Amino acid sequence: MFLGRVIGQVWATHKVADLSGKRLLLVDPLEPSQAPPDPAAPMVKPVVAADGLGARVGQRVLVAFGKAARVAAYGVDGDYALEASVVARVDELEAPNTPASWHESDIAPATEEQESC
Repeated sequence: MFLGRVIGQVWATHKVADLSGKRLLLVDPLEPSQAPPDPAAPMVKPVVAADGLGARVGQRVLVAFGKAARVAAYGVDGDYALEASVVARVDELEAPNTPASWHESDIAPATEEQESC
């Protein structure tokens, strides 16, 4: 898992059935040196993650990989075309001695319309 900030959204009109109905976000790790989920493979940045929580650009999120991501997206582990998923929207972060950018929020308060999406 890693903490990150949503930097964009991905739209795809043609995709595998597993991703049908899934909102895809671009998430940039808060700390570039965070360890990748597989030490043998470097982390690709930014990460494309499925989002079922309605995170918005500028918001801090917690992203899970592998089985945890599939369980978060589908409720069970299985053979799905999904490797990363937003599992939490971070409201506050208490982490002394971390960069100020970790604690900043680049989003405006959500409107009722945005919250219902």
